[in-house]
Amino acid sequence: MFENVLIAEDHQQLNHSVQQTTKELGISDPQYAYYCDDALLRLQHAIREGKPFELLITDLSFDDDDRNQQLSNGTSLIEAAKNLQPDLKVLVFSAESNPVVIDGLYKRLGINGYVRKSRTDAIDLKDAIETIAKNKRYIPAEFQQVVRNKNTFDFTETDIAILTLLVQGTLQKNIPDHLKLMGARASSQSSVEKRLNQIRTALGFTKNEQLIAYCKDFQII
Repeated sequence: MFENVLIAEDHQQLNHSVQQTTKELGISDPQYAYYCDDALLRLQHAIREGKPFELLITDLSFDDDDRNQQLSNGTSLIEAAKNLQPDLKVLVFSAESNPVVIDGLYKRLGINGYVRKSRTDAIDLKDAIETIAKNKRYIPAEFQQVVRNKNTFDFTETDIAILTLLVQGTLQKNIPDHLKLMGARASSQSSVEKRLNQIRTALGFTKNEQLIAYCKDFQII
């Protein structure tokens, strides 16, 4: 199990809750910071002292106040921390539920785990920390389901054409005309709307913007 853990969370109650969870796992003296800048300073100091942190647990969103900050959010903190200490393990604890954002944290920032703030987050945090301590990645069950949906959903050539046109800034009402020029069979406005609705429903999205971001992230378009 980890010995040196740093918690970056600006809500005092949640910070204490995470500290309690780590202590229940045998981590006797977790350190904490309410600001991202302070968290980075603690990481730097620990390295200078020859006792670097092994795990950073951080939120993504930090409230603004009167204090001027160089690092204003968890994403910036993770980037700076990884540049400072590439082998640092990172667990994100956040209310963010967008699978595109979460997937980006794994792919772009190389995080080791993600736990969404919820009714069962104390249990999930314990599972995540124990998993990461075994040098494994912790991926939340709901995100695994999205990945399975992505892998099993069959995007047709017309689907990709519709999404590509949206990315290019084509108004949805004008997409049928472009599809007709491409020789697509289903090229009426109602068929385009129906297909977009089917894709969003299958992948759990409510807006085209979410769907487009998702498809970009997974290199579908």
